[in-house]
Amino acid sequence: MRRQYILVIWLALGCLLTLVGCGEKPLLSDVSFSAERITPNADRDTDVLIITYRLNRSARVSIYFEDQGGRRYYFRNQVHHAPSVDEPYQVYFAGVVDGYILPGEQFEGFSVEKRVLQDGTYTWVVEATDAKGVTERFTGLLTIAQADTALPELRGFSVYPPVFSPNRDGIADRATINVDIKKDVEEWSVYLTDEAGARYYVECAEMATPRNEAGWHSCDYDAGVDRGADPPPNGTYTVVMEARDAVGQWTRATSTLTIEHGGVPRGYILNGEVEWSAGTVPLGETLYFTLTVENDSVVPLRTSGPPPGTVYRSDQNYATLKEYEQSGAFRVGIHCETSPTDHPWRWAIGGPEDLVTDEEGHLYLPAGKRAVVTGGIRFVDYVKARNPQYCYASLIHEDVEISMVNYRVDPVFLKIQVP
Repeated sequence: MRRQYILVIWLALGCLLTLVGCGEKPLLSDVSFSAERITPNADRDTDVLIITYRLNRSARVSIYFEDQGGRRYYFRNQVHHAPSVDEPYQVYFAGVVDGYILPGEQFEGFSVEKRVLQDGTYTWVVEATDAKGVTERFTGLLTIAQADTALPELRGFSVYPPVFSPNRDGIADRATINVDIKKDVEEWSVYLTDEAGARYYVECAEMATPRNEAGWHSCDYDAGVDRGADPPPNGTYTVVMEARDAVGQWTRATSTLTIEHGGVPRGYILNGEVEWSAGTVPLGETLYFTLTVENDSVVPLRTSGPPPGTVYRSDQNYATLKEYEQSGAFRVGIHCETSPTDHPWRWAIGGPEDLVTDEEGHLYLPAGKRAVVTGGIRFVDYVKARNPQYCYASLIHEDVEISMVNYRVDPVFLKIQVP
């Protein structure tokens, strides 16, 4: 019996020693703020303090501030951290917390994502909770003074039109994004985002106000097509604008934009070949041509008349046939060295059997399709000093460009025979 009693005493003593020697360290320790007062106004004088804390186990950490009315403002909210290794954690704090709205405030058209604390004295709290639900916290006081509380408000944020088709056909090719920023900012950005979270940034060329100054800002958005870049895929996007001031306050405005029929138009004179009817044409007779246009893009190519097969007099041009230039339209053009205007004779890039018509009557060569284009010029005059002369074909993207691959294609050295 005595030996059993001694064994129990030794076991109890062993357990006690084990608990004393191997007890868990505090979850949270070495918590401190490097200052009791800051003036967050971006003057680089007492704008920032350092928060220090040590974690002895993995935990979710929150850092927040409570005003005298008990309202809570989060700087960090349930952020998971691994244990501190050699040094404690340190984080800079410039007085900016998650966005909040003061009593009586109302902001229309934008939200406040990050905001500086108002002047006053706050109770700060550093709090950690481990996987077992054990929570430890430290508290203290912090005074905010001379804070720059003016927000970079985003007024009048708009996107127009709400649906556009960036394909350089001259119809709804661009969207305009407008905003009135009420405060000078350090940076601002505009981007499109889809349901999966992918972002497509908008490059804004300033037209009214220097980049980061308060005032009216307008972005002319072509989805990158003007630079030959493919636009975002067709679909409906959220357009987001974010602005940050020097203090670190963030504001955010959103709208929607739908992209349809987007893509870079790519058309070619197939193989760079033109079939000419002759190299010598009697005065009063006609030079004919035949070529094939290929739409090598994912978007249809808009075009306008006159139709293939049209024969011009050499003293006419497309305007005399009331077929004026149309921005974004593709047309085949013929030019000779003595032509009084640039590519005076022009034709649609397909006939009725090749083209499709939209609801507004615009003509298009569908994506991936080819069309044979024919036409002629009846020479009723000539320039003696330039006879013979070179004539050539081009595929013209009107008011946009004539790409080098489609310019001066397959020239013919033409002589006008004069009686």
